[in-house]
Amino acid sequence: MVDKALRKSKILEVAQNLFAKFGLAKTTIDDIAKMAHMGKASIYYYFTSKEAIFKEVVEKEGKILKEKLIEAVSSQNTPQGKLRSYLITRMTAIKDLANYYSALREEYLKHYSFIEKARHAYDSFEITMISTILSEGQNKGILDIEDITLAAETFVAAMKGMEYQWSMEGSKEEIIEKIDVLLKILFKGIEKRN
Repeated sequence: MVDKALRKSKILEVAQNLFAKFGLAKTTIDDIAKMAHMGKASIYYYFTSKEAIFKEVVEKEGKILKEKLIEAVSSQNTPQGKLRSYLITRMTAIKDLANYYSALREEYLKHYSFIEKARHAYDSFEITMISTILSEGQNKGILDIEDITLAAETFVAAMKGMEYQWSMEGSKEEIIEKIDVLLKILFKGIEKRN
């Protein structure tokens, strides 16, 4: 008898790939069953619906992204290094976590309550992470920020605005190059100094 956890994991893996390739709307339980080499009834034994599978896939990818971001920030010593590492990790990981990115951004998914919860939780996570980095810089006298929460919210909004073009259309090298230019502007400013 095949281990239940292994079968469920196989379903999630197959579904993750199908959702990433075709999206939630165009992926069917039949597609998942066929690619997993299981009967449709087997899929329904583990999940009540296609949306329930998508929910677990989104949660799995969200956890992976958060772990990667925490690890990236922890590996750096300076606020500047932490922001750079955070941005690079965030913008490059999105390519590999297409379902999570879709869940956070696609308008047609808005009516799923678990998607709205995931969106709010991720926004809160990002603002907290960036606020922590900025606060550290402020406390060390490296950064001078009047309103850390507003700065973090602005930073997160800016990342959202750039993520599709940078993450989905650019190579990792191009992403890093753009991030370095952005951070130079952020840290040095755009005003001319005498």
